[in-house]
Amino acid sequence: MLFSIIVSLIILLYCLAILALIYGFKKVTTINYLGLKPKTKFSIIVPFRNEAKNLPALLESLSKLNYPMELFEVILVDDESTEEFQVSSFKFQVSVIKNIRVTNSPKKDAIVTAMQIVNSNWVITTDADCIVPENWLLTLDNYIQLHDVAMIAGAVTYVCTNSFLHQFQQLDLASLQGATIGSFGINKGFMCNGANFAYTKSFFQELNGFEGNDKIASGDDVFLLQKAIAKSPEKVHYLKSENNIVITKPMNDWKSLFYQRVRWASKTGSYQSAVGKRLGLLIFTGNLSLILLLVLSIFGCITVVYPLLIFITKAIIDSILIYKTNHFLCKSKISYLLLSSMWYPFFSSSVAIYSLFGKYEWKGRSFTK
Repeated sequence: MLFSIIVSLIILLYCLAILALIYGFKKVTTINYLGLKPKTKFSIIVPFRNEAKNLPALLESLSKLNYPMELFEVILVDDESTEEFQVSSFKFQVSVIKNIRVTNSPKKDAIVTAMQIVNSNWVITTDADCIVPENWLLTLDNYIQLHDVAMIAGAVTYVCTNSFLHQFQQLDLASLQGATIGSFGINKGFMCNGANFAYTKSFFQELNGFEGNDKIASGDDVFLLQKAIAKSPEKVHYLKSENNIVITKPMNDWKSLFYQRVRWASKTGSYQSAVGKRLGLLIFTGNLSLILLLVLSIFGCITVVYPLLIFITKAIIDSILIYKTNHFLCKSKISYLLLSSMWYPFFSSSVAIYSLFGKYEWKGRSFTK
């Protein structure tokens, strides 16, 4: 039947794409060199809204950095929090400023607002609910000294309980991080995470910042990365280092997770990267095809063996990338892999479809696509 042939072709293309990412992941060398004396001055920008519970842990981790305190500053950008955050005394410089809203994207506005007062050329963005490793800045500094680079993407992972909700998110994030690293390995980088993203202020200005995508609420990281790669790909690197992995928190309920993933998915159609668009479409059609095959088998239109073989093939290929990435990110034992693989097509497809026309909530606000 024609539908079966089309589905087989989609899954074949999907598996080939994931295999290419696995190859790319292996090609990106892990770098943990820390032998050079620190030289780079950094400005760490942290947009936040109602994060009084999380910010103390982030600032505490920054105070434990193995890096000279005089070589970095922290700029906290308050995006209309309903609760005031009081900064304790630290040995490094901490500033709290108010976000100046001019676009539909609070986070992009926050970064632009902070750019007006940064006291260095290198800027790093992270999130209020993150914890950074002690050699975070030292690893970046050493890499900058050894490479001609203007933008550096880094890894992010979760600290999880053993609940299915948390483990599902860890596996999903591992697949996203694996795709990110793998795409850089095949020189087709299109994705990064704003919780661990560094670039020079001069490069940001050269790219005209977020101009051209400031009407889209999310994407302060991805759109800037794609503009940078389109203009000067040789200046954009991925730093694959166990000393540079930022830890963040997973969502604690399915509704929050759904809206978070909708927020992430809503920007895919506006990607400048053709590779990113094609991969996103391939992932969506691959997962939707599995659901349609299941429905057809339930109604007796096709034998159940066919969708089972398709599922097993896809799951095996996905698992290779997930295992490799998860080992790099946290080295913890993978839980609920089979259950997550079964649930993911339904979750992912519903997120993708909803993101095309639905509104989503984030930080107590409603946003449209």
